[in-house]
Amino acid sequence: MEKRAKASILVIEDDAAILHGLLDVLVFNGYEAAGTEDGADGLKIALERDFDLIVLDLMLPSLDGLSICKRIREKKPAQGIIILTAKGAEDDVIKGFKAGADDYVSKPFSLRELMVRLEAILRRAGKSIGDEEVCLRDIVFSGKTLTASSEDRSVELTRREMDIILYLHRRQDRIVSKKELLTEVWNYADPDIETRTVDIHILKLRKKIVSLNPDASFIQTVRGEGYRLEPES
Repeated sequence: MEKRAKASILVIEDDAAILHGLLDVLVFNGYEAAGTEDGADGLKIALERDFDLIVLDLMLPSLDGLSICKRIREKKPAQGIIILTAKGAEDDVIKGFKAGADDYVSKPFSLRELMVRLEAILRRAGKSIGDEEVCLRDIVFSGKTLTASSEDRSVELTRREMDIILYLHRRQDRIVSKKELLTEVWNYADPDIETRTVDIHILKLRKKIVSLNPDASFIQTVRGEGYRLEPES
């Protein structure tokens, strides 16, 4: 009987050596893999075909990765996307998350690191947030609409931001470590991988909360320990 591939992955990367190296590694690990070096071609393939995950470089000919990410997210809200960024380019990471990326890997990257993040997103695939709703400091966080709203103001949330709020809310009686968030929210099998993903998401989430209510900075950082929701007085 023919062995079925674990999942299908599209790689959009203009460096031919990196592209073909990634495709070889993915196929070796049991994935069905396709790739292209061109941005516009990559967007066309991503929208016309179904992939479990897309690995997307930001610097691409004909169409940049951020534009591709936004277009894919508009058409396919549940699509898993990992972006590839230059080492130390935190602005690109923040822009990538804003465009809808699920995670990032900085170049040069180890294959182990990429596979950890790739497998985490694939494990999470299909686990929808559902219609759950929580209210914190008069701000309503809706899993159905992926919004946070207070009175007549509203901001959009990413799936991951909603997951963070729900996870912290369910465990508001204690501190939640960064490793726990990586394991339970990001589904990392190896939470010891060095990443600023959690910090960046928490920073973005705090900014959205404060934009709705300047006095509602209720996600606390406990230095050296993790995060917790500030108890309501």
